[in-house]
Amino acid sequence: MRSRAQRAAKLVKRPFGEKRRRPSSPVSSMRSFWGLLFAYWLSNRWKEAWILTFLILLLTGLSAQASVWFALTSGELVNQIANFHHPTVPTTPLSLLKIAATLAAIAITRDAGFTAVRHFLSTNLHRKWRQWLDERFNRALLDSNHTHFHLQQNGFGGGSEADTSSAPDNIDQRVQEAIKGMTGGAIGLGVGIAGVVLSLAFVGGKLIETSSPVRGLDFLGSYGSACLTLLAIAIYVPLNTFIAAKLGGILQGLSIRIQSAEGSYRSELNQLLHRSFHVAVIKGEPAQKALNVRRYQDIDRTWASLNRITASYMGFELVHNFLGSRIVAYAPGLLPYVDKTISLQDYVTGAELATALINECSWFIHAMPDIATLRADAHRITELAEAIETVQRPQDYYAQSGPAAFEYTSKNGAKGLTIHAVELMHTGEDEPFLTANALNFAPGEWTLVMGESGSGKTSLLKAINGLWPHGRGKIALPDGLQTLHAAQDVKLQGVCLKDLVCLPDEAAAHQDTAVSSALKEAGLEEFQGELQDEGRDGQRWDKLLSGGEKLVLAKILLLKPGLLFLDEATSALDGQAVQAFFQSIKDNCPDATVIAIMHDTSSIQSEGGIDFFDSVLVIGEGVAEKVAFSAWQSAQTSAQTGVATRK
Repeated sequence: MRSRAQRAAKLVKRPFGEKRRRPSSPVSSMRSFWGLLFAYWLSNRWKEAWILTFLILLLTGLSAQASVWFALTSGELVNQIANFHHPTVPTTPLSLLKIAATLAAIAITRDAGFTAVRHFLSTNLHRKWRQWLDERFNRALLDSNHTHFHLQQNGFGGGSEADTSSAPDNIDQRVQEAIKGMTGGAIGLGVGIAGVVLSLAFVGGKLIETSSPVRGLDFLGSYGSACLTLLAIAIYVPLNTFIAAKLGGILQGLSIRIQSAEGSYRSELNQLLHRSFHVAVIKGEPAQKALNVRRYQDIDRTWASLNRITASYMGFELVHNFLGSRIVAYAPGLLPYVDKTISLQDYVTGAELATALINECSWFIHAMPDIATLRADAHRITELAEAIETVQRPQDYYAQSGPAAFEYTSKNGAKGLTIHAVELMHTGEDEPFLTANALNFAPGEWTLVMGESGSGKTSLLKAINGLWPHGRGKIALPDGLQTLHAAQDVKLQGVCLKDLVCLPDEAAAHQDTAVSSALKEAGLEEFQGELQDEGRDGQRWDKLLSGGEKLVLAKILLLKPGLLFLDEATSALDGQAVQAFFQSIKDNCPDATVIAIMHDTSSIQSEGGIDFFDSVLVIGEGVAEKVAFSAWQSAQTSAQTGVATRK
């Protein structure tokens, strides 16, 4: 498996001016609206996508043709009813029933057959497309680049569209709700467009075929009524579509705002559940309540505006439907019917064809609110894809909000870990809060990191592992060594015990017997038979193994890392347990380079009085300096003696 050092070597800073090619992410093709829409159809699952699309288009065409049959049969039915009492050729009840049954059969076939089956195929296409997109974004977020981590680092802007350095808000909402809404809306949009095109072909063609002359339009010949109908539709539908587009633009902006507001409020509630103890301790409920009220007020104001526009749009749509089906559809054929150029049957047939054509061409008007939501969803997804692509070079991403000039290289493992001229900074600041110059950690060396809380101990370990955003300096990691950054907390939920022990390796890379042996050596023998379980008695491993020190030890004993970072990994252990923890690492990983952060140093010797550590990295007053353990210990003893003498 590739080591952390090998991965970090990819981040080597190149000379200024040299062209750098940004690594592409699994969502690199989805940073634009059309790129997002077509990515699935151009993927390795293109056969599945195109077969379903073809079947949906075929059923849409059949549905359009059925509308033609329905219009013709409706005209014939009306004509038969009109002639029911005709003195010479009256309509018989049997023939009337046959035509009515035919009309019903056409309606059932169109609605229950073509339309319902098309809906089934469309929802399956929706399900498969969403699953593919979800998988792609999960791969992009959970890659070896730690993209999910970099996207949420502190200090980026507040999320305004003008701020290119801002991190995307509410990533969970974008991946879950926005993808679901976008895929469903896009399929509906595609079906609607196909319906318009096919209706123009089938219904429009039949309208021209059944056309008749119109008084005053003799130069058009027999195409008079068809041209008059198409002209009325061409004026009426685009004009109302323009109005709908204007209202739709307002709806789109409000949809984006309410999605963001809903996501922010949900995020605040989730964070409250994670920090509820701290809120209770400081009696911070009033402040939290006020914050929640402000978050919801943003939702409420946006929702009120959205309701007003939606109601206005609904009224506009209802008026459009009435005028289209009762006035625009029937008016063009009225003149030739009055002039007795066409029969009642032809008049009703033409009006039904015009109504079908208006309904199909008005699809954009009916779907404009959905299109607005679709564009809002797509905007949030493409924005996330753009951020993911940008963060493929983390230092370029962080450079938007502060200095980010770390140089990571790899070198011969025999020379250990080297740090040169490293300066760590906070976001938006140019002055370093910690400087570490010319530090070397030899193979097999154990280094204790000491310093006050907030001095930068953990920040330095993050920087060594490529997880600190701002600063500069050179870090040379030993090549070919397994690196492990271990803390005491177990944060992963819903995974089996073997996965927890094997990480960062794949569980399949280790035999169950080896994992069981490591658990036993770490004092977790009672769990040896539960490697594939996600917990016990309804409790997850993060609760059962609260503290996690033994799990950390089992991981170390299994992976035997060559470079080990311990960040307060023993803070919950008593003195004897700490000694056993370190002794086990000494015995099983004799060549490992260990850098450990500890607050309690009462147990840094073995039971036999042998020092575990060779050196101490002292962090104070913004500087990290490395001294021999014996010299540090002597200084500590002298300081304690001096205090006692003064007393």
